[in-house]
Amino acid sequence: MMRLRLSIVIPLGITQTLAWASSYYLPAILAGPIARDLGLSETWLFAAFSAALVLSGLLGPRVGRWIDRSGGRQVLSLSSLAFALGLVLLGASQTASMMALAWLLLGVGMGLGLYDAAFAALGRIYGDTARGPITGITLIAGFASTVGWPLSALGLDMLGWRGTCYGWALAHVLIGLPLNLLFLPRTDAKPVPMTSNVKPHIAIDRTMLLLAIAFAAAWTVTSAMAAHLPRIVEAFGASPAQAVFAGAMIGPAQVAARLLEASVLSRYHPVVSTRLACFTHPLGAAVIALFGGGAAAVFALLHGAGNGILTIARGTLPLAIYGPDNYGYRLGLLGAPSRICQALAPLGFALVMERMGGAVLIVSSALSLIALVTLLAVRRSVRTGEV
Repeated sequence: MMRLRLSIVIPLGITQTLAWASSYYLPAILAGPIARDLGLSETWLFAAFSAALVLSGLLGPRVGRWIDRSGGRQVLSLSSLAFALGLVLLGASQTASMMALAWLLLGVGMGLGLYDAAFAALGRIYGDTARGPITGITLIAGFASTVGWPLSALGLDMLGWRGTCYGWALAHVLIGLPLNLLFLPRTDAKPVPMTSNVKPHIAIDRTMLLLAIAFAAAWTVTSAMAAHLPRIVEAFGASPAQAVFAGAMIGPAQVAARLLEASVLSRYHPVVSTRLACFTHPLGAAVIALFGGGAAAVFALLHGAGNGILTIARGTLPLAIYGPDNYGYRLGLLGAPSRICQALAPLGFALVMERMGGAVLIVSSALSLIALVTLLAVRRSVRTGEV
């Protein structure tokens, strides 16, 4: 059984690493060169990127229904092709409209192929026991930025930004697509006919609303810190070198926290680890507020640890509360507000930082505490009524 799980989790972790590295983490390295070459401001490119995130969120419920009916093999394989087409078009872009269309294609790829779709696929395969496999793929894909940023930077130096886009596209065709096709199983359960237009009934009950609010608040903070953490810690007096080091600590902190989740915290209901994860960012903010820029790495470690567990909770908490029935569709509904907030957070926090500087951590900490308070009201199982 363990060998069977690894034969799915490892390939899916690799394809998730590839998907995140070549989409979500791509603008950090290529935004400047693309904007300069096309004669645009970086704002336009990040606007297109934000539109791609919104589109991926809007696609979430439909993608989840598709996986619930047919499994993840078709959807994730199609995502590899969507990523490849989007990256080829991005590499060939000569105008702002071509660049925007490329990002919309990448938005389709993200909707079909990032964590929510992968979690739904694992839920379809493993049902109530999917928590371990979900944690497993996040352990591997937790290195997406660690792998993706250096590879994109290397490609930029050797091939230029266009060649880098083509290289990532080729990786999706030669690596991502075969792994999804060969290792994701055909589901044994009889699928719902694709001609059916009847949506499954999922009540937007109190718990669904609480989870949607908690995830949206928490992922707003995650997205904002991904875009602005170095500037924020510098506002507290950190040197550029300290800011870079702090940013480098987030990836290892995420993976360490996921290892903790896979070992110690796996004994408890996922709501326990999710509540703990919402507390680490405000704790880190308090540390850097008290001790200044010299504590930037501590802040980053605490924030990264919380973010690492929140990524897993996005898949495991709804599964534990509601079970595997219509799991993909439920993930899509819960994930849509989060994706939209993720898309808007970098610009929103940039505007707030113009007025508040480093004190913007008051806002991010408040959002994290809202998520925590909301989760304190969440029942551990709607099926049993356990609180």
